[in-house]
Amino acid sequence: MSEDGRIFREAWIAGVRRHFPGEPKSGYVTPWEETPAWEREAAAVVCGQVRDFLRVSAGRAARLSREQKGQFVAVCWAAQMHRHFEDPKPGYVAGWDLLPAWQRETDADIFEAVERSA
Repeated sequence: MSEDGRIFREAWIAGVRRHFPGEPKSGYVTPWEETPAWEREAAAVVCGQVRDFLRVSAGRAARLSREQKGQFVAVCWAAQMHRHFEDPKPGYVAGWDLLPAWQRETDADIFEAVERSA
């Protein structure tokens, strides 16, 4: 499970560095070892959900648009935020249209990183 979490986290950090305008908050690029336990668990679960999605679609989920891939990651992440927090911050559970462009791109990068690792 921790390997899945690392795949997610490393893709997140790479995406933030690639897409975030300006200097990202330090929490956005915190290394895996320093990431809070709840966040490591959530990252591993979402990575597993992407893997499962690819498997149950017989690999056809790879045909989704980049936007659809990012939306899948965003919805899975929002569900984990509701799981870990009674009243999550609005930004943690924002709908796709409310997410900043850098985060939408990063979520799509995460899906594609999981695809490559499968």
